[in-house]
Amino acid sequence: MASSPAVLMRLVASAYAVAEKAGTIVRKVLQSGELGIVEKTGADDLQTLADRLVQKSICASLSKNFPKVTIIGEEELPAESAEEDLIENGHSSLIVQKSCPDQYASLKEEELVVWVDPLDGTKEYTEGLLDHVTVLIGIAYGGTAIAGVINQPFYNYQIGAGASLGRTLWGVLGLGAFGFQLQEVPDGKRIITTTRSHSNKLVTDTVQAMEPHDVIRVGGAGNKIIQLVEGKASAYVFASPGCKKWDTCAPEAILHAVGGKLTDIHGNAFRYDANVKHMNSAGVLATLKDHQYYLSRVPQAVLQALPSD
Repeated sequence: MASSPAVLMRLVASAYAVAEKAGTIVRKVLQSGELGIVEKTGADDLQTLADRLVQKSICASLSKNFPKVTIIGEEELPAESAEEDLIENGHSSLIVQKSCPDQYASLKEEELVVWVDPLDGTKEYTEGLLDHVTVLIGIAYGGTAIAGVINQPFYNYQIGAGASLGRTLWGVLGLGAFGFQLQEVPDGKRIITTTRSHSNKLVTDTVQAMEPHDVIRVGGAGNKIIQLVEGKASAYVFASPGCKKWDTCAPEAILHAVGGKLTDIHGNAFRYDANVKHMNSAGVLATLKDHQYYLSRVPQAVLQALPSD
């Protein structure tokens, strides 16, 4: 008799189904026209009804099916039970059929930490820049991001009426990443993707030091990693505090699963243990290849201004 799927693969398969449901919720809230926007720390730090409902849906669904997993969500919400229609009990049958990499085959629920960003690119969501928006579910073990799920609720929306909206990308270290076509930027091209709404002198100085041929300013960490794996950008550069662990966990796992690299601006790996501080205060640098080149171009003044954690 076939052995039952490993906990990690079951968790990823559930996270996939939950992320798909999250995408549906995000689209419904937008359609309703009632975004329910509140400012958290200011006009650039917003929370919408979609953020609240999606976090409740993801956390309640995964907690119900994996009660011993630690789940850390971006939004500080009161502890209350989720409505039944927010609970997703399904899973991706395709994912549970895949073999779990040997090094993770015997992991237990209590060893896993899930980092949730219910709506990455909230500001862009409120401004109608819908292709920037993602839902992020990252899974960590031993402080390392080992699996991730990214849903793009509005993928295809520019096609217009009747388009089939949304897609879900996922990956596991040692297995690979799926749901997209891996591509690289043409040889010799340096295209930087960076923040759209949180720029400052440190960010612009660092981007210019990379001597880019082109700079793409877009919202959302998840969206920027998708730019890397789909060959639209060679490096994601954010030389500033502001990004948090729930922004980088899922994207890092998917990027690393295809051979890329995501670190702070000094080249240090992030840790995703349950008790780490949430802010990535030494910035983010992510690449599909040539990570060392981009690290070597970070100005000394920027490195001094952003001490490593």
